[in-house]
Amino acid sequence: MTAIVLTKTAGGALMPADQQAVDFIAKLKLGAGVTATVKQQRNPKHHRKFFALLNLAFEAWEPDAMEYKGARVGKNFDQFRNDLVVLAGHYEMAVNFKGEVRLTAKSISFGSMDQAEFDALYSDVVNVVLAKILTRYTRDDLDNVINQLLSFT
Repeated sequence: MTAIVLTKTAGGALMPADQQAVDFIAKLKLGAGVTATVKQQRNPKHHRKFFALLNLAFEAWEPDAMEYKGARVGKNFDQFRNDLVVLAGHYEMAVNFKGEVRLTAKSISFGSMDQAEFDALYSDVVNVVLAKILTRYTRDDLDNVINQLLSFT
């Protein structure tokens, strides 16, 4: 099965959005029928904005120094991201071998979360970041900083 990206034109037709889609459609015989499963793509710019938020918060976060079995424990971005998403209320629950409930962040992959769900996640994570890490920022301050960071990429 081939997945291609199409975009809606002013006239209402779907047109290929990238070279892969152009090539796929060019291989079809004139009048050939195809079956399609249509899924609206999430906004990739918003996805980049989410990671800019996470990176900014991760850099600002200073956990207490800790040791485990004589070794210093450091920050880990993946654990940080998981924890923020869980604190924002977007998690799945499971039980481990010890009988404890473990919370795992929901997947933020494009295939796992639509735009509306991602928008809610982003807003909820911003609230957690403002409450727990960047406590001197307002939401507008944070948006301005993130937009400035994105303008450099």
